[in-house]
Formats: sequence, structure tokens, C-alpha cells
Amino acid sequence: MSSADGSPGSGLLYRLYQRRIRRGLDPATLPGHVAMIIDGNRRWAKQLGYQTASHGHRAGAAKMREFLEWCDDLGIRVVTLYLLSSDNLTNRPDSELSDLIEIIAELAEELSHYRDWRVQHVGSDAGLPEPLVAALDAAEARTHDHRGLHVNLAVGYGGRKEITDAMRSIVASHHAEGRSLEDLAERLTPDLIGEHLYTGGQPDPDLVVRTSGEQRLSDFMLWQSAHSEFYFVEALGPNLREVDFLRALRDYAKRNRRFGG
Repeated sequence: MSSADGSPGSGLLYRLYQRRIRRGLDPATLPGHVAMIIDGNRRWAKQLGYQTASHGHRAGAAKMREFLEWCDDLGIRVVTLYLLSSDNLTNRPDSELSDLIEIIAELAEELSHYRDWRVQHVGSDAGLPEPLVAALDAAEARTHDHRGLHVNLAVGYGGRKEITDAMRSIVASHHAEGRSLEDLAERLTPDLIGEHLYTGGQPDPDLVVRTSGEQRLSDFMLWQSAHSEFYFVEALGPNLREVDFLRALRDYAKRNRRFGG
């Protein structure tokens, strides 16, 4: 649906349709934790004729601020945003990576001053430039006692690396306690591994959303998403509309979650 000027998501019919979907959502059926893979920022910039991908990344960051507001207003408690993978640190051009790192640092700073949101970095500091690590640490420290929406910023994140780091942490802790290898084998459980993940202590995502029509996980929350529901949106990241998200929630509410059964 488009308005008279052709822009999607701004006409009267669109707004009425959006309100109808929102009214039809039962708060009891909404996910408690939503994970978002924002994809398509570079394609968005290219389609609009921009010379660099940074325009797309900046537009994507602005859209993620909107997305968090949608979630917060609906009462969703935890949101994880996949902003920069560990693979991105080695497979993106230096110029694009430099711009993206600056944008993420600005986003972390902004979110840490918004509403009563708690910002947490989930990922590894390895390979991240010091200014970005400092920005993420500062946002985390500034919002540590906040009780509003819990915002996980997955930066320098890789699912396989997370599991590897968790296992290393378990082994190191076990060794420090002077326990035997046999004892470690007996103690090693999914719950113990979960406690040592970057998201330790948090609920697993109920719903994982990805923009741009791509249907893959890209090494995102491999452990935590074992029983998640997935929803793929055709819109490129910066073009994501609230109605797209409401449709995802409506679809989620209709599913029969069997948790592996």
C-alpha cells in the first residue's frame, strides 16, 4: 500500500490496516525475545544510486531505532540486533568497515540515552577497534541498572565462536577449581553451556526475523535459536515497515511451537 506520493506505508489505508493488525494481536501470544538480522543495507544504497554503502548502513541503523520502539511499545522485553559479524571484520572493505564501526558506536551511544533501555554488547571484543569497544562498554555501564527493554547489540559476533568461547570458559573455570576431566564430562550439560554464552542468563529468542528475503542464519545465535520460530521479510533493511513486523508477530502467534517435538 502506498500514499498518494508513492511512498510505502504512509497513506490513510495503510495506517488503518496497520491499526487493525495491531488491535488483533493478543499480548499473551507475543514473543518475549525477538532477534533481528538486518540485511540489505548495501543493496538499498546501491539501488538508490549512492556511491558508498555507508548511506545504507546509516539508514539501517535509523530503522533499527524505530524497530526497537515498535518492540518496546508492544511490551516485548528483549531484542537482539545482529549488527556486525566476526566474519564481517575480515571480508568487508576497510573503508566500508570503518564507516560501519562509526555508525554502530553512534547507535550504541544514542540507545544508551533513550527511554529506560538496557544496552548490552553480545559478541567478542577480538578484532574490534578500541573506540568501538569503548563505546559499547560505556553504553553497557550507563544502562546497567535500567529496567526497560533489554537491547543486545551483536557486534563482532559469530555463533560458532560464541560456542567455542563458552566451552573455553567452562574448561578454564573447571581447571581453576582443580577438578578432573571425568568430573567435567559429568557436569557438562546444555544448561551449563548456555550459562557461559554471551547471552548467559537471558531467555532464548522466540522469534528470529531477517530482512531482504535471504533465508539463512549467517552464524547468528546458533545455540539459542534451536527452538526459535523464523520469519523472513522481503523488504531491504532500511525499507522495513511497522506493518511488516506486525505481520511477523501475527504469523508467529498462529504457529504451534513444539520445541523439537
